[in-house]
Amino acid sequence: MSKIKFYSNPMSRGRVVRWMLEELAVPYELEILEFGQSIKSPDYLAINPMGKVPAIKHGDIIVTEVAAICAYLADQFPEKKLAPPPQSAERGAYYRWLFFMAGPFEMSTSAKAYGWRIDESNAPAVGCGRIGDAADVLESVLQKGPYICGEQFTAADIVVSSYVGWEMMQKNLEPRPAFEAYVARTEARPAAKRANQLDDALLASRTAEPEAALPA
Repeated sequence: MSKIKFYSNPMSRGRVVRWMLEELAVPYELEILEFGQSIKSPDYLAINPMGKVPAIKHGDIIVTEVAAICAYLADQFPEKKLAPPPQSAERGAYYRWLFFMAGPFEMSTSAKAYGWRIDESNAPAVGCGRIGDAADVLESVLQKGPYICGEQFTAADIVVSSYVGWEMMQKNLEPRPAFEAYVARTEARPAAKRANQLDDALLASRTAEPEAALPA
């Protein structure tokens, strides 16, 4: 099977995909892209014309976007059981919450972070709705079981936990008990800890080298 090449930066959403790769425990090659520099190089723009990370190349297949990468990898390694069986009821929930986080949740938290107006006058026309509505919906499902699809930990949990944890840390999302308990439970997994350690070590090494500092 072709080796996975993983394009990332430790100060990006690439940390989510790193967790996914560590859960899979498969070999991968990491290439760090620098913001404002190699991330906009012709070579990388041939991989992702958006000039953003993360991205993966698996043989001749290129996948970008966090949720898409995680879903793709789960399907490529079914023996790792990071996606519910295709014909199961849980598969519907799996897709639902992957796309919910990539769509309504991230958009609504971005609106909160940057002061974009979403209120009763325009919420029906805005695909993401209001952040309070997104939070309420997410809380309702996380109160029902240990994981987003019930009893099975999946790639969807990697995405949901990563985004919820980040937005609580950034104070764009109210730290409700259901959110805090869920993030604590999922981030206690060995692969999550290992992924954080790897990216934190990269950050520490970059901090120690002034020439590696991110551009303004």
